Amino acid sequence: MGRKCEVSGKKTVFGNQITTRGKAKYLGGVGTKVTGISRRTFEPNLQTIRIWLPNGKTKRVRVATSVIRQGTITLEVDGQMMTFPLIKASKGSAAARDRMKNLYPI
Repeated sequence: MGRKCEVSGKKTVFGNQITTRGKAKYLGGVGTKVTGISRRTFEPNLQTIRIWLPNGKTKRVRVATSVIRQGTITLEVDGQMMTFPLIKASKGSAAARDRMKNLYPI
């Protein structure tokens, strides 16, 4: 399984890391010079979480932290795409699970 968010599709992207030296002109120097360019990767901050689905099942998904902060999630459930509030499946979340079942009856 690659580093890819199952919800937003964020994945590893590539770019350049530029190394410079010298003093900036606005600080009284002669300007900065590029002394090296090397490849680097930008990886999404993925977390594995367990969530409650509206049909009452629990699923493990790897999602980016930006999706967790958003609080809503769009996943394929029983063959159709559904958007529902993100409720983590953890101890003591039975009340949250009951609230979600009432909101999204399937």
